[in-house]
Amino acid sequence: IPHPYNLGDKGFISRDLQKRLYEEYQMALWTPSRKNQKHRPSEAWEKWIQQKRKVIETVFSVLVDQYRITEIRANSMIGFEVALDGILLAYSLVTLGLVEF
Repeated sequence: IPHPYNLGDKGFISRDLQKRLYEEYQMALWTPSRKNQKHRPSEAWEKWIQQKRKVIETVFSVLVDQYRITEIRANSMIGFEVALDGILLAYSLVTLGLVEF
């Protein structure tokens, strides 16, 4: 089930794509704006989305560097999902301070 709000990068700015995603899946796709865009959101919005993207990029960096998420080797989709779930569980437990890494 897709989450109703999703962040994308500047490659997903297309209004047609955003409209289609909303109509078909009731999913809002939020993207930063380009400097040459006619209709730009407020500076506060741009700052907020930039902060959220920074957190996301940091988490991905940790998952790739420390948890080797890009090195999952699985023979099936279920095997991949199990490995991914294990990595995300370990990351969550460490982040919450419930276990040490």
